[in-house]
Amino acid sequence: MVPINISTRHGHLSEAAQDKIREKLDRLPRYNDRISAMTVTVDLEHEEKVRVDLKATAKGGEFAATAEAESLLAAIDALVEKMEHQLRKAKEKEVDRHRHPGETKRSPNDAASPASDDESFES
Repeated sequence: MVPINISTRHGHLSEAAQDKIREKLDRLPRYNDRISAMTVTVDLEHEEKVRVDLKATAKGGEFAATAEAESLLAAIDALVEKMEHQLRKAKEKEVDRHRHPGETKRSPNDAASPASDDESFES
């Protein structure tokens, strides 16, 4: 289980709310099993909008996401969705790099031929 640190600005979260946040974040290691820690900051300064920040530390680097919504659970759901997307994309890049080592994204046809450059400068 990945340690999840939850902090709050401008207010207090109940133990039940913190448990709900942990429950939703517990599914993130499915997308990247190298996550070593997660830090959640809930900002309750504006009553009409709850802002939630998440930083996940993994072996490949750090990932960050932010979400705002009218309710805490809606903000957490949006946050988890954003983080899932980042983790999935990073994992795809890592897998692709191992499957095709040394290949670049550019194909040989992408480079402009020298003859085509000379033809554009006719006098």
